Amino acid sequence: MATEDVHTLIVGAGQAGIAMSAHLSRHRVPHLVLEKGRIAESWRTARWDSLVANGPAWHDRFPDLAFPCDPQSFVGKEGVADYFEAYARRHEAPVRCGVEVTGAERLPGRPGFRMETSDGIMTARNVVVATGPFRVPSIPALLPPLNGITELHSSAYRNPQQLPEGAVLVVGSGSSGAQIADELLRAGRDVHLSISPHGRPPRRYRGLDCAWWLGVLGKWDVQAETPGKQHVTMAVSGARGGETVDFRRMAARGMRLLGTVRGYADGRILLASDLEENLKRGDQSYLALLDEADAFVTRNGLDLPEEPQAREIGPLLDGLTNTPHDLHLAEAGITTIIWATGFTFDHRWLRVDAFDEAGKPRHQRGVSSERGLYFLGLPWLSGRASSFIWGVWHDARYIADHIAGQDRYLEQITTTP
Repeated sequence: MATEDVHTLIVGAGQAGIAMSAHLSRHRVPHLVLEKGRIAESWRTARWDSLVANGPAWHDRFPDLAFPCDPQSFVGKEGVADYFEAYARRHEAPVRCGVEVTGAERLPGRPGFRMETSDGIMTARNVVVATGPFRVPSIPALLPPLNGITELHSSAYRNPQQLPEGAVLVVGSGSSGAQIADELLRAGRDVHLSISPHGRPPRRYRGLDCAWWLGVLGKWDVQAETPGKQHVTMAVSGARGGETVDFRRMAARGMRLLGTVRGYADGRILLASDLEENLKRGDQSYLALLDEADAFVTRNGLDLPEEPQAREIGPLLDGLTNTPHDLHLAEAGITTIIWATGFTFDHRWLRVDAFDEAGKPRHQRGVSSERGLYFLGLPWLSGRASSFIWGVWHDARYIADHIAGQDRYLEQITTTP
């Protein structure tokens, strides 16, 4: 079988790969997008049934195509997947579905890479890894196999009816953990939620969505995490038209809040005594954003309605300040544990010198230390917005500009006498 040669190969046809294709087309750079499933497959099959985008439709989109719905609404997962398919058609993206890339290595003595795929061997001068940040579910190795307990990652959760009868322990209080726990509680389930460090912006403040506030306050443009500090996830929700995540209100409705899970012994989940601290840190991030928003209104003379009630933080309910150090699974009637603990990357197929000692890609704004290799869609690739829909579009433009610029340099070899 003849080897197929491609100028630029994009691996993955999610939001990152589709954005990358559009920008390369703008530069008239020949390219091919390989996708092992369908376009935006993860949005369709690796999300729970009721998931909606965490930002309103006017914001969580590419700049040159609007969603066909109310701009203030929160689009469901199927609608998001349809949007990326429509964007691919609009830009005539050369996507080849049903093809998995299984290996890549540097070509000896010439530019480019040898690519192993389920459709045969390919060569490519450039490779853009656009497989996204939600690649491999991450479940901490804290518990042994537990008889009689159903364990699943949030990416495998679909709806409350999927789970066996009994109480549910949700581990993780980012957007996924908060939304899944709330859905289960509304379905009448007995829910325990392990609260980890988090930020929690208001869904709306003074009549405007938090996506707007994060934008005008420059939060999306932050270039990197604070040195020495671990990234703290945001708990935000677009469910039921969008609402502020408030764990105290969940507790008042019957949810049991717990500290961070730290281990297991003798039928008990061992818990850290950090619940109150984690709740207060979330409150601090919430109030700090309100302070910055108020200062922005005053400084710019904006006529926006005041909202003093937004600063009312409910008291810690009985039991929240003296949380247990362990949770006996059988006594609590827990039959399911859902791990809303994020994802890790799987770059083992990339047999190239592009990773540091910890296995993280070495890059500057997605331009790898390995010439011709690029990464797109990673968290904090260029800033806070990099793993979001609109952020990945701008990162893709930068990488496409770089690829086109490198082509212009190489053209000098063939045009110079």
